[in-house]
Amino acid sequence: MATKDANEIRDAVRTRYAEAARARESSCCGPVRTAESDFGRSLYGEDDAKVLPETALATSFGCGNPTLVAELRPGEVVLDLGSGSGVDVLLSARRVAPDGIAYGLDMTPEMLALARHNQAEAGVANAEFLEGTIEDVPLPDESVDVIISNCVINLSGDKPAVFREAFRVLRPGGRLAIADVVLRRELAAPLQHVMSLWTGCLAGALFEGDYRRELEVAGFDEIGIEPANVYDRAGIVRMAEEVSASAELPRGMDLDEVISELDGAAMSAFIRARRPGR
Repeated sequence: MATKDANEIRDAVRTRYAEAARARESSCCGPVRTAESDFGRSLYGEDDAKVLPETALATSFGCGNPTLVAELRPGEVVLDLGSGSGVDVLLSARRVAPDGIAYGLDMTPEMLALARHNQAEAGVANAEFLEGTIEDVPLPDESVDVIISNCVINLSGDKPAVFREAFRVLRPGGRLAIADVVLRRELAAPLQHVMSLWTGCLAGALFEGDYRRELEVAGFDEIGIEPANVYDRAGIVRMAEEVSASAELPRGMDLDEVISELDGAAMSAFIRARRPGR
């Protein structure tokens, strides 16, 4: 994974998803997803769709469904890191009802407004959306039972801080259950610094071994990484086209070369871990 300035990345991510929220378009990790093959949304079943507003899944920006692996129980406190339009928060809130609560944390005011709109449409009372960054979570120590996240941690320019904060707010025995993009091979050096590939959920992704190591350093155990979907040529074309459209094609590379370089370089995966304790 290439190193870029964390503040520069944060500003670019905020801008991209503010625009997406205003347009109410589903595009995260968006260049990876297509109308023909929308892997993230395909993991939300009919039962999920029935309890969400009609437009909620259309404004989902993930690469999976972390609620599938979180094993949520009534009464638990859940935190979604980078909650976007709020789909996973609303589903989690229903699973932990009546006594549990689901928090959504996002740094983009436009996304928070969209999430609160979806919450009102869904009639979900036991959810709360907080403004802040995933590197500095505005919740007390040991206050959360489960942390979920959907295609967001790859967007951070300071992933060790994300994992430290996740560990801090989890109670002993608390669980981490996220969906994220994981690199399968290193990208060509010129592409590692292309900002649209960062905000598109690819250039900032970790290798599987690095993901596991960062979680271990933060203190987690029982770490598991389960591959879900490899982004092949058909799914990567839109991302490469966006690089070209944003005038970020590296010198000496044409569109076909970028597509070939990105083909099969990344996958979505489910990552699970636990804070040791009771």
